[in-house]
Amino acid sequence: MPRPLSSLCSRTWQSTLARSGVEVSALSFGAAGIGNLFTAISDEQAYEAVGAAWSGGIRYFDTAPHYGIGLSERRLGAALRDRPRAEYTLSTKVGRLLEPTDAGGDDLADGFAVPATHRRVWDFSAEGVRRGIEAGLERLGLDHVDIVYLHDPDDHAEQAFHEGYPALEKLRSEGVVGAIGAGMNQAEMLTRFVRDTDVDVVLCAGRYTLLDHAALTELLPAAQERGTSVVIGGAFNSGLLADPRPGATYNYATAPAELLDRALRLKEIAERHGTTLRAAALAFPAAHPAVASVLVGARSAHEVRDCVAQFTSPVPEDFWRELRETKLLPEDAPVPVLPQDPS
Repeated sequence: MPRPLSSLCSRTWQSTLARSGVEVSALSFGAAGIGNLFTAISDEQAYEAVGAAWSGGIRYFDTAPHYGIGLSERRLGAALRDRPRAEYTLSTKVGRLLEPTDAGGDDLADGFAVPATHRRVWDFSAEGVRRGIEAGLERLGLDHVDIVYLHDPDDHAEQAFHEGYPALEKLRSEGVVGAIGAGMNQAEMLTRFVRDTDVDVVLCAGRYTLLDHAALTELLPAAQERGTSVVIGGAFNSGLLADPRPGATYNYATAPAELLDRALRLKEIAERHGTTLRAAALAFPAAHPAVASVLVGARSAHEVRDCVAQFTSPVPEDFWRELRETKLLPEDAPVPVLPQDPS
C-alpha cells in the first residue's frame, strides 16, 4: 500500500541542502506548467495544482522568470501568499531578464502559451543577478526567496562563473538568499559548478532518469564527494516516462522510436512486477544519496495527486533486479531498498 501522503511532511521526507540550513521536501513542485507550458490553463487550475501539492505534503516549490515570461512566478506567489512563509522553501532563477516589448504575438516559440508582452534578455552579470532577483520578488509578491539558481548558462559560461556566481555568493553571505546553485539540462557544466565553486545545490533536469544516466558518471559522484546537494528535475523526460506512446515527448521533442521502444519495455516490466512506470521513474533518482529532492512539473491538481501517490508507492526489488539483469540500468546505479518487515 502507498505510504500516507501526509508522510511527505514528516522529518524523514525533508533534506537540508549542503551546509545551507535550507530544507526541501523529498518531492517538489516545478511551476513551469502553471506558466502555461505548451498550452494555457486558468488561474484557478494553477491555484488548485499548488493547493494539491500543499495538501500532499510538498513544501518545496520552484519557478523562474522564463516560465511564461513571469506568469509562473505571479501565479505561484499568489497561490502561496496565505501559506505560512516559514513552512515552505521557494527557489527561482536568474540569467534571463524580462524587458517589455510591443512586438505582439505569442510566446509559443519559447514553449509558453502566453502573449509576448516581454522579451528575455540573457544577463549573468552581477547587476543582472540583482535585478533578476528584485524583479522576481515583485512578481512573486514575496520579500525573499530561499534558493537562487543560475538558469541555463550553457552559452554564457564565462559570465556565469566569473560574474553571476560571485554575485550569488555575495548575496548568500549577506543573508539575502539561503542557498545558491545552478540549474541546467546537462550534467557536464553542473559538474564544473560542483567542483570549482561553493554552490549548495545543483538542479539537473532530464539527465538522471530511467532513460538517461548521464549524471551518474561524474556529476553525482562529485556532488557526493563535495557534499553538494542535487535536485533532479525531468524525471519523466518531459513526458515519455509518464505515458510512453507514439507522439510522446522526450526532452521537449517527439521521442525517437528507439527510446519509445525502450520506455514501453520499461512499462511492461513495471506492470509485470505490480507497479507503474511513473512510480519507478520517480523512485529511481530519489534513491541516489546525493539527491535531496525530485522535482515534478504539474499543471493540474489531478497530476499533482498522481505524482504524490506514485512517489509514495514502493517499487518491488525484483523490478530493479530485472532492469540490471537486462542492462536497462547500470550496475552502479543505486536503487530504492524497501524497509524490512519487522514481523
